Amino acid sequence: MRKTVYWIEGDGVGPEIWRAARPVIDAALRLESGPTLDWAELPAGEKALAETGSHLPESVLRTLSQADVAVKGPLGTPVGSGMRSLNVTLRQALDLYACIRPVRHFSGIESPVRHPERVDIVVFRENTEDVYAGIEYAAGSPEARRLLAFLREQLGATSLRGDEAAGVKPMSEYASVRLIRRALRYALDRGLGSLTLVHKGNIMKYTEGAFRRWGYELAAREFAGQTCTESDPEPGKLVVKDRIADAMFQEILLRPERHRVLAASNLNGDYLSDALAAQVGGLGLAPGVNMSDSLAFFEATHGTAPDIAGKDRANPGSLMLCGAMLLEHLGVPKAAGRIRAALEKSIAAKSVTADLATQVPGAKTVGCAAFGDIVGANL
Repeated sequence: MRKTVYWIEGDGVGPEIWRAARPVIDAALRLESGPTLDWAELPAGEKALAETGSHLPESVLRTLSQADVAVKGPLGTPVGSGMRSLNVTLRQALDLYACIRPVRHFSGIESPVRHPERVDIVVFRENTEDVYAGIEYAAGSPEARRLLAFLREQLGATSLRGDEAAGVKPMSEYASVRLIRRALRYALDRGLGSLTLVHKGNIMKYTEGAFRRWGYELAAREFAGQTCTESDPEPGKLVVKDRIADAMFQEILLRPERHRVLAASNLNGDYLSDALAAQVGGLGLAPGVNMSDSLAFFEATHGTAPDIAGKDRANPGSLMLCGAMLLEHLGVPKAAGRIRAALEKSIAAKSVTADLATQVPGAKTVGCAAFGDIVGANL
């Protein structure tokens, strides 16, 4: 069996982490007699600009719109001109509405919290609305002045001076519900016990508050026989509960074991997924996937790290773990388990990349390529 996987190398450290991670993914598949992956490269970012004159050629978007699986390294954001963000453009153009980030601790990593082993949480973040809608205007611009004047004169907003920067935070029932539905199904399929709706509905009652309400209504409407609420628990059913965002930050520090799946609006999910990653080793060990109803687009969650690009210092762990998520998605969970176990074994052996060496007592620092070889040998 063969499977085409489209891949984007990425900018900065992208080429290095790919050279370290891809052999590990292929080797794990061979050891479990999984499908052969036919890797088909697509140009994007600086590489595409040099080859085609565009950071994101239309041909790439057309190919991805027909694909079902893709993986990418980190992409930089063009400075001074062009699209605001290649990542946001890809997510909006391909309707990748669910950003899914599993966060768990790897033994051997020294953490700023006392019990990082209690962190085993999957964050579902809405990926198309809220701040990602990109509706904002600079202070003093004609657009901002018109918007502020409309808010004052037509809608009675009395707390505005008229010279502010201004943005709009759209949140729809459609986008919120499809994200929460995917999170509910994920939690139910894996028997994870609970789903927590994260919001700031005590202040933003008609956006964040609606996200909470739509979540409860969805659970009662479509999953009534499988779910219950925290205030009325039923044995054997998935508990649907909610937390205000600031309280949720306390809970992931103090009681992370009480939460297994989080469903959040865009900005809240962004904050929480990075904060959770910091508790277990940082973004170098944080994989993610952006999903539409047809495409699963896995990506390293860290940036391009231009200061260390080309210096063999990058951590390929995030991309390796993306590979594990990819293999699970393709129905080869044992191969995915091999990658995670090999990565954990490598960390325990204390020969790790520079970012991890600061968190592994007594560690020896090795380069990106060498760390890839170590993980491969531990498969």
